[in-house]
Formats: sequence, structure tokens, C-alpha cells
Amino acid sequence: MFRLISGEVLSDNWGTLTKYEFELRLRNGEWQHQTRETYDRGNGATCLLFNPETTCVLLTRQFRLPVFLNGGIEALIEAPAGLLEGSDADGRMRAELLEETGFQTPTLTHLFDIYMSPGSVTEYLSFFKGIYSTSDQIASGGGKYDEGEDIEVLQVPLSDAMKMIESGDIRDAKTIILLQHLMIEILQKNLES
Repeated sequence: MFRLISGEVLSDNWGTLTKYEFELRLRNGEWQHQTRETYDRGNGATCLLFNPETTCVLLTRQFRLPVFLNGGIEALIEAPAGLLEGSDADGRMRAELLEETGFQTPTLTHLFDIYMSPGSVTEYLSFFKGIYSTSDQIASGGGKYDEGEDIEVLQVPLSDAMKMIESGDIRDAKTIILLQHLMIEILQKNLES
């Protein structure tokens, strides 16, 4: 059980940082007073596109300030993603794919929804997969300049992407989850045939 005592907004810029005081009933029945901060920037969606003809996945590379500050990595390789901003996850993901990569896909399949950092961030991501071919590129991609995006589009063989996880070249959690999901799916199909 949970009883809210107070909530104080500490910052309301790109997202909302709120300090909460609450009581939480422990498993032994005792009520414990706790203070926590949460960061709310809305929910999001992410997608891994796979080209079965070339066995490539479509990834992006861009600067991420938190990653740079906590490791000096100048650009993070990741699956395309974006905030829902009031839209449905499927529609928003299609818009993000076009905006970031320049690719459209006829079919997106919803996989699951995951809280990525539940200890402090309220956001969950809707995970999708899709198929693409080179003819599905209808724009240049690269993100929105006015939002500070400078996104490089990468078409990486799946086997290389898996090696990039081991080498540390891919360190983004959503991307690792999507790549591993795709690899498991391919392995299961191979075992069944």
C-alpha cells in the first residue's frame, strides 16, 4: 500500500522533476516514511527495422549529453526512438522512423512495453519491430535540426551489431534488448525448420 504525503515540483523544463514524500506499507505491515524524486518526460516508443535480404538492421548514431557526461562517449549507437507526445505508439513510431532514418515500413509489430529505469524515471517504452528494404527510404532522415538533432543513419549487419554489444560499441539498453530479441527470433525459426 502507498499513501502520498506531498509532492513538490523541483524543475519543469524538458521534463518534470518532482520530490515526493510518502508512506509505504512494508511486507511486515509496518508503515515507513520515504522521500524520492521522479523524473517524468512522458512515454516513448522504439523500433528495430531488419532487412532480411541484406541481414542488416537500421540503427542511428547521435550525441547524448548524459552519456557523454558519464563516460565521455561522443555518439551513442541506438535504435530509432522518440517520445509519444500524446500520440499512439504505432503512429508516433512511424513518424520517428521517417524523421530519424528517412525510412517507412508497411508493417510494425508491437512487441512489449518496458520501464527502462523504474527507480527514478516514470517513462516506459513501447517496443516495435519491422521489416525494411532499401526501396523504403523516402527521405534523408537525420532528425529535426530545430530540436538539436544531428542523426547519422547506419545499416549494420546483424552479426556485426551483436559483436558491437560485446565490444561496447553499442551500450544503449533498448537497442540491446531489440537486437537480442531479433537474434532469439531468428534462432528459434532456424531450430524449428
